[in-house]
Amino acid sequence: MISTNVKRFYDPTFVVTKEYKESLPDLQNGPASLIEGANVPIQQVGISNFKLPLKYPTPSGELLTLETNVDGYVGLEAGKKGINMSRIMRTFYKFQNDVMHPDKLYDLLKAYKDDLDSRSAFLKLSFNYPMLKESLRSGMYGYQYYSVSFEGKLDEYNNFTRYVHLEFVYSSACPCSYELAEHARETRDVAAIPHSQRSVANITVQLNSELFIDDLVEMSREALKTETQVMVKREDEQAFAELNGAYQKFVEDAARLLYDELNKDERIRDFVVRCAHLESLHSHDAVSRICKGLPNGLR
Repeated sequence: MISTNVKRFYDPTFVVTKEYKESLPDLQNGPASLIEGANVPIQQVGISNFKLPLKYPTPSGELLTLETNVDGYVGLEAGKKGINMSRIMRTFYKFQNDVMHPDKLYDLLKAYKDDLDSRSAFLKLSFNYPMLKESLRSGMYGYQYYSVSFEGKLDEYNNFTRYVHLEFVYSSACPCSYELAEHARETRDVAAIPHSQRSVANITVQLNSELFIDDLVEMSREALKTETQVMVKREDEQAFAELNGAYQKFVEDAARLLYDELNKDERIRDFVVRCAHLESLHSHDAVSRICKGLPNGLR
């Protein structure tokens, strides 16, 4: 039974003193006897999807402020009950006015390890990156948005690895469908349209040195040729149809074309690519996955 003497209202005038703060219970830093389940290390403990407006650099020197979803974790050793979750966010806020790029993640990860007395740390920043794109023939411009993440890891030996993830959307016209459509037209004078579909390449690169998002997007464009369009008039639609005719591709072709482009850049240490053609013919997707093939590398 709850005592009738308990106050049932929030007192906005209450002041927290040092003595009162020290009297508050602290279960997360309690003894190992409080641990539930197996007393073993946990590789990642923290918080995900807290949001901040962060600044990112562009090749021109302009800074873009973009809404960013942040995932931050540290490793929890055996014998420890928990971590101070709020420090994940509080530590990050110390860097909220800094310019974010993959190398910058080292400073944040080091601060996580120091502030939370942890052996390892993980961080991921996810955002939509805008690039102004010209239409194919009409001379119009529109913003294409790219789903991008910066990811960093700092292990117990202070080995730092950083990655960039990019989602690149393109069109894929099926070479087999094209030949069958041409066969119908030539042999039976029947109109037939080859099928094509919106397709997605999910690209992860591990970096040797700094790489702008714009550069990774340009590599993807160069490899695949048929990026989806933002601004389209009739002449642009015709040009896009011609592009798809000139650069037909199976999902296996898309993966190998991206491999060829990424493998040439010395700023990229390792990579893995997953291509998905969201079929307009089939009720399922066609998928290919390719990696650089480094021993113990990305898979």
